[in-house]
Amino acid sequence: MIDVSHLYKSFGDLAVLEDISEHINKGEKVVIIGPSGSGKSTFLRCLNLMETPTSGTITFDGEDITACHGKDLDRLRRRMGMVFQHFNLFPHLTIRKNITLAPVKLGLMSKDEANATADRLLKRVGLPDKAESYPNMLSGGQKQRIAIARSLAMSPEVMLFDEPTSALDPEMVGEVLDLMKQLADEGMTMIVVTHEMGFAREVASRVLFMADGKILEQNPPQKFFTDPKNPRLKDFLSKVI
Repeated sequence: MIDVSHLYKSFGDLAVLEDISEHINKGEKVVIIGPSGSGKSTFLRCLNLMETPTSGTITFDGEDITACHGKDLDRLRRRMGMVFQHFNLFPHLTIRKNITLAPVKLGLMSKDEANATADRLLKRVGLPDKAESYPNMLSGGQKQRIAIARSLAMSPEVMLFDEPTSALDPEMVGEVLDLMKQLADEGMTMIVVTHEMGFAREVASRVLFMADGKILEQNPPQKFFTDPKNPRLKDFLSKVI
């Protein structure tokens, strides 16, 4: 579904991603781990061109998205849901309007259709009574579940998660991970940057380890966690497990 070829990304003289080539199949659950500053989030944001690669190509479903601009880029981005670390909900809009805004504004649904979709998704994420609430009335875990519902309203083919639990209190992490596990069980293609090793073990079809802007090792979780080869990965796992 996604082909990345010789991806480089730099900010001025600072190289953040160096010659990354990767292939992500439909239905895969790819979890990316690594130390802070390793380029994980930048790599994720390049996949839907929230960050523009310095060089290299990204092909999504057979189309070179690095060559897309304007409406073509917007069309492709609608097919990739993005969930951020800090929720990025609109504080002045109700939860219902946060979910319905994009589908209605982009002409994908009528207002009635979008409202019905919002109601269905709020039930899906376990928050059917929060439609008329505002984001500041919700806990962090509830906000993140709403952010996931907002992405799902666009019927994406891929979901990108950028450290979705790192801003949450520990007791709220589980409710978000449970929802993500449900999406995985339903066959959603997912690319997840996270520090949650338990989630990586349980859900990932592949785990990638990034450091210094490169993918240094990858394997299915069983082999990744029990038989690491790269010295940087061994050191990292010794500190987080």
